Amino acid sequence: MNKIKLAVKGLGNLGKFVIEFAEKMPDMECVGVLRRKSSLGAKIYDLRGVPDFDGIESLEEKTGNRPDVIILCNPSRNTPENVSEYLTKGYNTVDSFDIHTDIVTVMDKLQPLAINNGKTSLIGAGWDPGTDSVIRAYLEAMAPTGTTFTNFGRGRSMGHSAAAKAITGVEDAISITIPMGGGRHSRLVYVALKKGEDLRTVTERIKSDNYFSHDPLQVVQVSDCTELDFVADSSHGVLIERIGGAASVSNQSFKFEMRINNPALTAQILLSCARAAVKMPAGVFTIIDIPPIYLLPGDRAELIKRLV
Repeated sequence: MNKIKLAVKGLGNLGKFVIEFAEKMPDMECVGVLRRKSSLGAKIYDLRGVPDFDGIESLEEKTGNRPDVIILCNPSRNTPENVSEYLTKGYNTVDSFDIHTDIVTVMDKLQPLAINNGKTSLIGAGWDPGTDSVIRAYLEAMAPTGTTFTNFGRGRSMGHSAAAKAITGVEDAISITIPMGGGRHSRLVYVALKKGEDLRTVTERIKSDNYFSHDPLQVVQVSDCTELDFVADSSHGVLIERIGGAASVSNQSFKFEMRINNPALTAQILLSCARAAVKMPAGVFTIIDIPPIYLLPGDRAELIKRLV
């Protein structure tokens, strides 16, 4: 069996799990990690023996491997630019872009690149957006009329933490999502400030950021980055509830709940979507576009026999 060759861009909390979990996938092989030139050789343990390179051209030249899929494990705001670059160079991509309100716009911009280069991009392939999106779609299929509430947390949001850390004046940050019920959330952000920065000013900058502008926000300053270790737990979770019905039948009630390690679950979903990416036609898709069987390894008939 020819294994799917993967390249991983980034070696943060997400990238290291993708590399580790890829070792357990019977149909996958990680052939290289793409990083900044200044980071090459660092975090040797997290690389797990996978070579790192400062560009896709260097990876191919030195290994003789051309990746089938590039998995993007960098901050969401860099994703559209990165996807555009790799689609133009003729690579399939998978990412966990999590700015919900921008997804359709980003997909529309990337679609011509994917079609013209005959490649596939799966965007928002995490757990929300991602597998939670599939849950919401199935719940709506079962009860076409009604209301669905998605309640996140309590837990650390990778996307919001990265966004807070990128704010001018912030040395490091951790963002905690706190569910308020009815699909509403508040954000508790712990920040270590750069020298000379003022908490009130930095708080206003965070409040004006699109990641935080829609929810109640509390910003708490810590004395230095080491204090963030006490709130840097990777646990998260979700409770999705739908109450609805169809035609004259009402009072159909559904509930889906999970408690998870955030980057670990996201990494596993990225790998499953990388498997799907090589089976999909050219274009830009989300996870609700993917036939579920494309996400799984193994023979189609055996999967149907076991799961259906």
